[in-house]
Amino acid sequence: MTPVELSRTVLHAVRCAVDEGQLSVVVPERVVVSEPGAGGCGEYATNVALQLARAAGKPPRTVAEILRPRLIAADGIEDVVVTGPGFLNFRLDRRADPLLDLVREIRGQGRRYGHGDALAGQVLTLRVPYEVRAEVVADAVVRIVATQGGRATVEHRGGRATVQHHGGRAAVEHGELVDLRPVPAPEDPAPLGPDAARWALLHPAPHDRPRITADHLVQREGNPLFRVRYAHARVRSLGRGAARLGFAAEPGPLDASEADTAVTPACRTPALRASALHTPLSDYPRILTAAATHRAPDRLARHLVTVADAVLPFLACVLPIGEEKPSAAHRARLALAEATGTVLAGGLSLLGIDAPEHL
Repeated sequence: MTPVELSRTVLHAVRCAVDEGQLSVVVPERVVVSEPGAGGCGEYATNVALQLARAAGKPPRTVAEILRPRLIAADGIEDVVVTGPGFLNFRLDRRADPLLDLVREIRGQGRRYGHGDALAGQVLTLRVPYEVRAEVVADAVVRIVATQGGRATVEHRGGRATVQHHGGRAAVEHGELVDLRPVPAPEDPAPLGPDAARWALLHPAPHDRPRITADHLVQREGNPLFRVRYAHARVRSLGRGAARLGFAAEPGPLDASEADTAVTPACRTPALRASALHTPLSDYPRILTAAATHRAPDRLARHLVTVADAVLPFLACVLPIGEEKPSAAHRARLALAEATGTVLAGGLSLLGIDAPEHL
């Protein structure tokens, strides 16, 4: 369970206590979950009981004890301990590891991870003007719609089509007619090369004017395309490095066991770094469905940036460092890194962009 998921679980417990009349408070928009402070225990803690106590008209420890049974009953939580004036401390159920399950799912499905049947049986005709950005967007939409079981074809305005209107929606024979009219590119993107040109046209929202500049070619952090492709190339490089060290990816616990020695301080808690990956990876199928449903490849492009930004800090902990020997934890970290690389490569391919092995 990630801090974000735990925060949602705490909010749900508060809502239940309010609905059942045990607390009379306004449910906060968010709850802060962090590592326990002095005197705390477990993996995470929250001060939500102290936050709600004044409005509830109850001592913080009483509020904490009201929430505790609901939190203990939640999936992924083994125990909840109230400490100090009313801090809730969480010990997670290590038998329940949604990130591990997610890694196995991605490894099992490969680049088909995120594919579904949300548009099964639907046929779309994409009507586009003779303009480079519209053409590129339509090409990406055709690919993305196919991942959700639909089929899309492209026709240009002025081409032949049998159009009928039903309830205000335009339709063609055997399918829906969709007008794709993104803001045109201000100039020819061809000098950027095929990959950077496609990114420049697909990454902005349709109503935003794309920037056709050399910024899309520079290899630095300020370039989102570079970050996505660099993250993928780093993952592939780690796989080659692991092979030279004689080990391969295998899903499992990400933190080193007490028996492992020479663990560097920067990588003592790689599971905490990895937790930032759970939401972007688990959200990928939802994003892909939304991109298909709304004919919006920009949503996929921006999500790939989110995935890349989440994985890059984690990659430093994948391979053994210094005197470390390859362990089960290293194999598990490599499995997570490779699963992320699979998502990045699959998403880029849907945008028609190459995912290089070397960069």
